[in-house]
Amino acid sequence: MKPAPLHSSAYRETVARALTEDVGSGDITTNSVVDKAREGTAQILAREPLVLCGLPVMREVFSQVDPKLSFTGLMEEGSTCKGPRQPVARVSGSLASILTAERVALNFAQRMSGIATLCREFCSRVGPEASARLVDTRKTTPGLRHLEKYAVRVGGARNHRFGLDDGLMIKDNHIAAAGGIAEAVRRAQRHGHHLLRIQVEVESLKQAIEAAEAGAGALLLDNFSVEELRNMVETLRREAPGVLLEASGGVSLETVAAIAETGVDVISCGAITHQSRAVDLSLQIEAL
Repeated sequence: MKPAPLHSSAYRETVARALTEDVGSGDITTNSVVDKAREGTAQILAREPLVLCGLPVMREVFSQVDPKLSFTGLMEEGSTCKGPRQPVARVSGSLASILTAERVALNFAQRMSGIATLCREFCSRVGPEASARLVDTRKTTPGLRHLEKYAVRVGGARNHRFGLDDGLMIKDNHIAAAGGIAEAVRRAQRHGHHLLRIQVEVESLKQAIEAAEAGAGALLLDNFSVEELRNMVETLRREAPGVLLEASGGVSLETVAAIAETGVDVISCGAITHQSRAVDLSLQIEAL
């Protein structure tokens, strides 16, 4: 199923800030050597295998630099590009405007496509038949969370909470500050509302059972080995039926399939955003 399109309101200001940062008071080089009246066409090329993500954002970059530019995607968002030098988009109009917008447009698409590419690989390791859902975390680049979480969805994974205001997750430092698991859950129940599931991060089976008995609706099983996870899932399905079980910590391409096989409901993985690399996209002006 394709992810919902990313509305321009999620990135319009982000693009404007990026252009201000890059262009400043003007593109000195382009303004010096390129005739402003000269028009032409350039292609965006995938120079390696990747999952394409960020076409709407690239379009916004070119449009903000010059509304007269015409941007056309040559592949669908989420398509797999085999590379090298596979055309993914075309932009036509003022060559000066195209060159001024080039770097910012590519930066966004390279970052977003990198995340989508890594997510697609993680999802392939989990497999389509697995009951566990792969989700991201809040380990995102400051200011780019909307774009990076969208790229996660394009890659086939799902989103965890977007921010601190849309999920109730009690972690180890919350437990320490509140004076214990039961007290932390009690306070969450008093101040939360009925639509919020209370999740507690636990570091042992004892903590997991204590949290479930206190009223937690979800448990974050943090940094357990695959064998430990398997044993905990078996016990918790019996002792705390109905409680959602999420695994986190130590999730990599090498371990994610085995973690999914333990029977957890959710696997959260920060690596799909903070360890992804920017893929190689380039812009090339067609022969004039």
